[in-house]
Amino acid sequence: MNLRPEEISSVIKEQIKRYSAELEVSEVGTVIQVADGIARIHGLEKAMQGELLEFPGEVYGMVLNLEEDNVGAVLLGDSRNISEGDTVKTTGRVVEVPVGDALTGRVVNALGQPIDGKGPINTDKTRQIERVASGVITRKSVSVPLQTGIKAIDAMVPIGRGQRELIIGDRQTGKTAIAIDTIINQKGQGVHCIYVAIGQKASTVASIVKTLEEYGAMSYTTVVASTASELAPLQSLLIQDVLSVKSGWRMAKMYLLYMMTLVSTQQHIEHFHFF
Repeated sequence: MNLRPEEISSVIKEQIKRYSAELEVSEVGTVIQVADGIARIHGLEKAMQGELLEFPGEVYGMVLNLEEDNVGAVLLGDSRNISEGDTVKTTGRVVEVPVGDALTGRVVNALGQPIDGKGPINTDKTRQIERVASGVITRKSVSVPLQTGIKAIDAMVPIGRGQRELIIGDRQTGKTAIAIDTIINQKGQGVHCIYVAIGQKASTVASIVKTLEEYGAMSYTTVVASTASELAPLQSLLIQDVLSVKSGWRMAKMYLLYMMTLVSTQQHIEHFHFF
């Protein structure tokens, strides 16, 4: 194959035109201690409070302590492969989660990553998990009822949109059943439901999702789960995570039914938020 010199020069000129240099700058530190899901890093002098850090093995962490000579970060992944001397990079981003309609019908973890096997969440909208809460004056008063579908509750202790309701009881007394029945009853009511499971078994979460799918409730529901097998930082982070997801829909002026299930060693709590 014979190429003429002018053809070669034209190809080179075209490649030069399309060439673009992208410079990525990140601050690098070194792990000096790691234990119990907490890592201390030296050298990250410009790290921000709540910033996302990248550890080896695609493990991420969140900056919590800004001390004089080191930074304390909570690990958001498996810490067994992280040891002293490992390199840590800043990302320049505060921990944030995806929000928007793309989360409808999905099951995600505390970092907003899908865990339902349905592929990635296609959205370009994100919100920081650390945000200033809306003032009390700007919130609407409770004026519109929200029907749970359970006559005893709707008749004797009715619930309104904008109200918070706490149900405390022993195990196997029907608290989760109330939550699921309430979600199913919102079909066609223009209410988006968020079910949050903290510390529950993965099999229990899977059973709840299956029930919601059978009744067609996943078409307007998002399930956010941090199971009992996951790290404690992820379980604590989940509450802030859901508040960010919830506020994303509230900004779109959508009615929300937010239910949180918290399982502890002493009691099982159902916490309901109706918006």
